[in-house]
Parts: sequence; structure tokens; C-alpha cells
Amino acid sequence: MTIRHLRSLGLLWLAFLLLAACGTQPATPETAVRQALAPTGKLRAGVYLGSPTSMVIDAKTGEKIGVTIDLGRALARRLGVPFELVEYRLVAEVIDGLKSGAVDFTVTNASAARAQIVDFTPPVIDLELGYLVLPGSPLTSMVDVDRPGMRIGVSRGSSSQVALTKLYKNAQVVPVDSLKMAAQQLTQKQLDAFATNKAVLFQLSDDLPGSRLLDGRWGLEHLAIAIPKGREAGLPYVTQFAGAVQADGQLQTAAARAGLRGTAKPVIP
Repeated sequence: MTIRHLRSLGLLWLAFLLLAACGTQPATPETAVRQALAPTGKLRAGVYLGSPTSMVIDAKTGEKIGVTIDLGRALARRLGVPFELVEYRLVAEVIDGLKSGAVDFTVTNASAARAQIVDFTPPVIDLELGYLVLPGSPLTSMVDVDRPGMRIGVSRGSSSQVALTKLYKNAQVVPVDSLKMAAQQLTQKQLDAFATNKAVLFQLSDDLPGSRLLDGRWGLEHLAIAIPKGREAGLPYVTQFAGAVQADGQLQTAAARAGLRGTAKPVIP
């Protein structure tokens, strides 16, 4: 080895020692994941009131509970960062929050349209889609729904609004600005039914005496963990987390704690 090579090696070693002394070392994969998933130093979960998959209020304790909340807290613990709830009125506003980077995490329907806006893990929950009606409703079965004069409420900006607008030939789709307003409009007979996933419909039904869900389903929602686009460095980690909480029972515990109903049952031939 020549003297020039020795000098070069010496300079490289000196540079390494200087970097180490200054604490300037390459970020570890764990740090990169944390920065991707919680760039503000905390994990912000976007939720909306009225869905057990997002956020509901425990009637006995007043605690805010939901699948998104429990899984968000679990992910924050794994990342070693604080957890924060960011509350909205509608699921569409949660999606907007993910798009703008105002929130970092939620659990929602992994529709094709939303996959253009946010990144998803594989689905973790399948929910049936249905209709809620009050006593005296002219609707007695799903075949009655798509008729002239029928007013079917949906959450404004939801995937149900998109799907039913395409599906109906006769019934009117009526966007509603909150689930609380949906209950009011049903009670005031401004709506003949409200359509969304059955987890939300059962939750609404608990506060509407005599209400019921029509038998059957008009579709399925495949819920998954969603993070903003541009966080690709964290997506494999979240995907692994999604599989882990299914395997170790955390997901099932969160669903039971939130009172989740309306999950899809296997179709028996």
C-alpha cells in the first residue's frame, strides 16, 4: 500500500471520528419510520363521531372509544410517540385531513377512489352496508328502496354517496352533514331511510326507538388503516402492524370494546 493510500485512509478515519464526535450519524430505519408516520413528533389520528370503527362515546364512562382510537394508541406506543385525536364531523373530512397532512392515521373504507388520495394497508375489517328505517317507513325490504319519491340519506362525501348515486335509477340520494343530522331528518320524516355501513346504522338505531335495519345488504366495505400519500417509508411498518393486531387479538378487543356490530358474515352456499 502506498503512502498516498495510507494518507487517504487516515483522512477518511479522521472524518468518521469527527462525525461521531458531533453526533452526526445516518438515521436508523426506526427513526425513518417514525419520521414518516409521525412527522410532527406525535401520531395524530383522525376520527368522526358516531362510528364504532372511528369514535363513539361510552354511555357509562363518557370515554371516547373506537377501533381507530385503540389501534392508533397501540401504534403510537410502538413508535414511542405521543397520541393525539383530531375530531371531525364526517368521514370525508377525515380523508381531507389525511390528504392535507393534518392527520397521520385512521381506519376507514379502502375504496378505489380513496386509494387515489391515501395509502392503505390490506383490509382488517369487512362491514355490511345497509339501510336504517323508522316505524311507519314505506320501505319494508331492500327491493323497495329504488322507487320514485324515496329519499335515502347518506353522509356527505362518503363512499356510500358515490356508490348509491350510481346504483339508483329512481330513488333520491340526500347528502347529510352529520350523523346527528341524519337521525333528526329521519325523525322529522325528511328521509325515508339512511344508508351506510351497519356499524354506524346499529349505533344510530340505539337512539331511535322502534327503528330497524332492513334485512340483507347492498354491499360491503373493506376497512383498512390509512396514512397520507408520501409516507411510503412507513407503509411497510403499518402493514406489518395491521397484521400483528389481527393475529394477537388487539383488533378484536378494540372492536368489542367499541361495540362494533355489522361485520360481514361468510356467505354459505
